[in-house]
Amino acid sequence: MESALGMVLGAVIGAVGLNFFLIPNHLIDGGLTGIAILLYDVFHLPVGPTLLLLNLPLVALSWVAIGPRFVVRTVIGTVLFSLALTFLPIHPVVHDQLLAAVYGGLLSGAGVGLIFRMGGSTGGTDFLARLLRRYLDLPLGVGLLGADALVIALFAVVMGLQPAMYSLLALFVGSRIIDFLIDGLAVQRVALVVSVHPDEIAEAVMAELGRGVTALQGQGMYSKEERPVLLIAVSRLETVRLKSLVVGIDPGAFLIIHHAHEVLGEGFMPFEPGLRRRSQATDQEVTGPRTPP
Repeated sequence: MESALGMVLGAVIGAVGLNFFLIPNHLIDGGLTGIAILLYDVFHLPVGPTLLLLNLPLVALSWVAIGPRFVVRTVIGTVLFSLALTFLPIHPVVHDQLLAAVYGGLLSGAGVGLIFRMGGSTGGTDFLARLLRRYLDLPLGVGLLGADALVIALFAVVMGLQPAMYSLLALFVGSRIIDFLIDGLAVQRVALVVSVHPDEIAEAVMAELGRGVTALQGQGMYSKEERPVLLIAVSRLETVRLKSLVVGIDPGAFLIIHHAHEVLGEGFMPFEPGLRRRSQATDQEVTGPRTPP
């Protein structure tokens, strides 16, 4: 029930961004939504039904190639988004294209991001990118970026360079908001520690920070000595304390600290089975307890 309400709310918020900001100011979104808006600008075809019709061939192909589980979840989000676009009026709130791009991108991104977070999708290039990955071994992110770039380029040819540039700004703002809603605000840290005093460091981290420590087996390729590599997930505010603990015990320790968009498990964010997360090459995700395994 909560997921359904969230998807409905996301569809309405996304449609507000399009119908009140982007569409009346002759700006577009990415993917098939952008093509539907372009057809509205040129031929005055209604955006909602057009978007639904554009998705039908990709739905059929994805049902066969990917499977019904992903398709059903995506069709729900697509239908809700198309209905919201159909029943909400197209009415400009502002007439400045810069403001329209920023706030339209923000609201459309918030709507789509909320649908993603509830386990759904709005279809379009999401279908296309998955099909390209399956048949051409093309990375999902590359497929999405390429599809959006083609839509913006087509819009620039038809409507002019300036509206296309503002639309690109809206697309960027929307993608940042989607990332924020999916990954969250708090970026955690993951540390790898190589030291001659691994036991002392692990005990200090567990006692003073209350964080779990996992020992991974490592070997120095120069010395050929086997030595444990400590894996530690901490919050952003605990990073300085972790550095002080490690250096205080072993000034010669080798310490690597990198970002983790999500750390799931006890002491961090709870795992949400229905949450659909977009995988990126730079993302790091750690799931584990606070206590050592």
